[in-house]
Formats: sequence, C-alpha cells, structure tokens
Amino acid sequence: MIRLGGATWGRPGRIRSVTLSGPGEVRVRPDEERRYTEYVSSRLPWLRKIGFLLCQDWHRADDLAQGTITKLYVHWRRASRADNLDAYVRTILVREYLGQQRTAWNSRVDLGAHLTAERPSFDGDHATRLAVRTALADVAPRQRAALVLRYYCDLSVEEAADVLRCSAGTVKSQTARGLESLRRALDARQITVEG
Repeated sequence: MIRLGGATWGRPGRIRSVTLSGPGEVRVRPDEERRYTEYVSSRLPWLRKIGFLLCQDWHRADDLAQGTITKLYVHWRRASRADNLDAYVRTILVREYLGQQRTAWNSRVDLGAHLTAERPSFDGDHATRLAVRTALADVAPRQRAALVLRYYCDLSVEEAADVLRCSAGTVKSQTARGLESLRRALDARQITVEG
C-alpha cells in the first residue's frame, strides 16, 4: 500500500481512502464518499492515460491524477450533480496540467528525459502508436492539450473550448498548429501516419 498525497493506494490504480485535513477540512457524508471512491476507482486508469498523453511522463501523470481527484473530492457535491461527470473531471485534469505548465518549477525541471514505456498493447500498430506519443512530446503544451481533447477524448471544438477556457477559433488554431508540429516531429523520425 502506498500513501500518495491525500490518497492511500493499494494495487496500482486502486484508491483505498481519501482524507483531507487541516485548515478548511473537507467533510463528505459516508454515502457520498462511497460514491466518490467508486467513481475514482473506476476512472483512475482513464485519468492517468489522459494525464500521460498531456505530460508524457507516468510520474507526472500520477501527480496530475492525484491533483484532479483531490479537487474532485473538495467539490464532490457539485461535481456529482453534473450532467456529465467524466467531462467535469476531464476539465479539472486538463486545467491542472495547464496550470502546472505556467509555474516556474515546470520551466526549471525537465522530466521528459525520463519517459517510462507503457505496457505494450497487442491490438493495432504499437510501433506507430509509440512514435506518435513520442512525437506528441515535441508539441507545445496548449497545442498538445487541444490535440488530446479533440482526437483522444473525441470532444467537439466547442467542448474543447469550454475545457481550455478559450474561443472555438483558438481551439481550431491550436489544433491546426499542434497537428503541424506533430507532423514535423514525425517527419523528423521518418514516420508516416495515415489520417
């Protein structure tokens, strides 16, 4: 069992409990906490995957997921009433990532050199998928967020604009620039991807 932030982790990807204490302590009713724990336990692999696609580092992806589930816990009453809880949580995750990109710590510390390979998948072309993920690391953070939201999360331009807190036109331009950067990175690796 691992203690990480406010959560206790058992098997990888399984949350045992969440506790936030100190000034401004958050208290959630036991039935709400049970629903929160069930939701987070079922969606944690998904959160980590999106976090990895955004930051290209499994350790940072874990930190992003931890920050996201902590914020979710604090706002659970409101979040649990959302029309689309996954969209609400994804928005928290992306904003957490973009917020970290603006900090001075992020500009001084480069964790990109220590990428950890993901377990191989046997469906599709693994080499191409890995090459695209590696090339995605060369794309600017905001453009990367637009690409992940549009193509991995399959959000519309308007939905991505809501998550990124920008106009639909900005999402379109960030996506276009991100795709161009991704193509350049893949060309540099001499890899072609159809689509």
